[in-house]
Amino acid sequence: MPEVAQPRESDPAGLSRTGETGGMRPTLHDRWLEWRDRLLSSPRFQRWAATFPLTRPIARRRAAALFDLCGGFIYSQILLACVRLQLFEKLADAPQTVAQLAPRLALSEAQTYRLLEAAVALKLVQKRSAGSYGLGPHGAALLGNGGVAEMVAHHALLYEDLADPVALLRGEVGETRLQRFWAYAGNPAPEEVAPPGVTGYSDLMSASQAMIAKEVLNAYPLARHRCLMDVGGGQGTFLLAAARRWPQLHLRLFDLPAVAARAESAFAMAGLGARAAATGGDFHGDPLPGGADVISLLRIVHDHDDEAALALLRSVRMALPEGGRLLLAEPMSGAPGAEPAGAAYFGFYLLAMGSGRPRYPEELKALLAEAGFRRSRLVATDRPLLTRLLVAEA
Repeated sequence: MPEVAQPRESDPAGLSRTGETGGMRPTLHDRWLEWRDRLLSSPRFQRWAATFPLTRPIARRRAAALFDLCGGFIYSQILLACVRLQLFEKLADAPQTVAQLAPRLALSEAQTYRLLEAAVALKLVQKRSAGSYGLGPHGAALLGNGGVAEMVAHHALLYEDLADPVALLRGEVGETRLQRFWAYAGNPAPEEVAPPGVTGYSDLMSASQAMIAKEVLNAYPLARHRCLMDVGGGQGTFLLAAARRWPQLHLRLFDLPAVAARAESAFAMAGLGARAAATGGDFHGDPLPGGADVISLLRIVHDHDDEAALALLRSVRMALPEGGRLLLAEPMSGAPGAEPAGAAYFGFYLLAMGSGRPRYPEELKALLAEAGFRRSRLVATDRPLLTRLLVAEA
C-alpha cells in the first residue's frame, strides 16, 4: 500500500501540527493545558465534578460525548441498517406501528421495536401518537439527500478496512477494500482501467456531487467566465449543474477514458451538443487541454499525496491563461464547526484508500503558490462540512 505523505517540512502550518517543539520551552498556554489534563484525568476530581451543582452539567455533557466516541461505530451500524432496510422511505408517507412495519422490514416485531427505539435515540425516527413511529429530524434530512444514503451504504467497505486501525496505520494491511473500489488509487496505469472498474465509484461520486456542486456554484458565480473545465469531473454532474445556471458557459471535462465516455453520454442525454465535451486521459502524465478560463478540482487534491498534488496543480496552472481561475473545492482540516470531518473522518478514509490526506487551507495555499498561482483566497461556503472552496488566480 502506498505510504501516505506527511506534511511537507517546508510548510510551517504542517510542521506546527506534528507536535514537535524543537526543544522550545513550553508556553504559559502549554503549561495551563498540562495542568488541565492532570486535573481532568484525576478520579477524585471527576467524582467531585459529577456531584457539584455548578460543574455537574458540564461533567455530564463530557461523559456523554466520551460515550458517543465509544459508541460511534454502533450508531453508524444502526444507520446502515435503516438505510439497507429502506426504513426512511417506508415512513415517508405516514407513521406506522411496529406491527405494520415488521413484515415490511422482514424482521420480527421484537427486532423491529429494537431498531426503531435505537433510531429514536439517534433522532433518525420519532415516536408519534398511538404507538406509531415517523421520521425524525435526521431521518427526514437524509431522505431528502440520496447522496448521503449512498455514502452510508458505501461505508461498509470502510468499516472492514478499519477493523484493525493500528495495522492500517503501520502499513501491515494488504490491499484494502477501498483500494479495490477506487480503481485508480495507487494504480500505475489508471488510464487503462476498463469501464466495469469505474462504474461503482463513478456512480457514487455522481450521487454525492450534486450537493457539492450547489455549494461551489452558490459561493462562486461563473457569469464572467466563458469556458469551465472540470478535471477529474467523473460523469459530469458538476458541469451539468453549471450548464443549467449559466447558458453562456462552454464545458470541458477531463478524466480517465472510461469515465470520460460516461460523461460524454450524460452530456448527449442533456442535449448540450457542441457546448460540452469530455476528454479521456491521465492527469498524472498527460497535459491538460487548454482553452478554459476557469478550471475546477472538486474533491480531487485530497486524494493525492503532496508530490502528486503539486504536479497536478502545476498542470492546471499551465492549462490556464493569465488571470484564469482555479476552483479547488474539498473538505479541509480545521473547518469551523466541522473539525472531525477533516482530520478524523477523511484522514482515516484516505488512509484506507491508500493515497492522499486532508489539508488545512494554509497548506493548500502553499501548494498553490509553489505551483505558480499568484494568489489564492478562501471563499465561504454555506456548509463547510461538505466542502470548502479556495479560488486561485493564475
